Amino acid sequence: MKHAAERRQVVDLCLALSRKGYFAATGGNLMVRIDDALVAVTPSATDYLTMTPEDVCVLRLRDLARVEGHLRPSVESSLHARVLAARPEVRCSIHTHQPVASACALLGLALDVPPALIGSLGPRVPLAGYAPSGSRWLAGKLARVVSAQANAYLMRNHGVLCCGVDSDAAMRALDDLEQLARTWLSTRIAGEADRRPERREALLRVQASLLANVPHESAVAPAPTPSPSP
Repeated sequence: MKHAAERRQVVDLCLALSRKGYFAATGGNLMVRIDDALVAVTPSATDYLTMTPEDVCVLRLRDLARVEGHLRPSVESSLHARVLAARPEVRCSIHTHQPVASACALLGLALDVPPALIGSLGPRVPLAGYAPSGSRWLAGKLARVVSAQANAYLMRNHGVLCCGVDSDAAMRALDDLEQLARTWLSTRIAGEADRRPERREALLRVQASLLANVPHESAVAPAPTPSPSP
């Protein structure tokens, strides 16, 4: 099997993301750069808990033609390819529907990042406008907000994409984005509870549930300020 190391890496990353709750069944996808010409990407509609390295697709980055692998590549391949093409230093791109950050994507607001997390996420988490999943339209909307300064992106009504110079950096960005979103949503709920005393008890129960199971410690301190979508 050609490109065995990168295809095994894709499998290992999918298992790690499933354990975190960021991937579920066939939901979520990722791409790993092999070299300047080739990438490894998750296959379409394949349960990540049963996926093998042989199932992982190898594509040409420039046109997404399949070079290796017997399954169809992820329908989101063009999404990742636009990021890797625009950011030559990026070696890993991950798209998830992780719960808290995806809630922020539903609200349709970009997030400003506190200083402690700028090294991981960049100064701002941009928002890409809505387009159907798997479409070139969505890939184009994301491409318009991709920049060298941002390693995390919200996609309206869809989910998130994080990238990094290696898989560790991309995974850290996912974790930091989730905690950033948790802090921002908690602050928003608390403000709503203050403004609406008749719903305060219910809102504070929601806030307590949100904060009950924090998966990793983060250096987030002040709540970020939401930014309007471009």
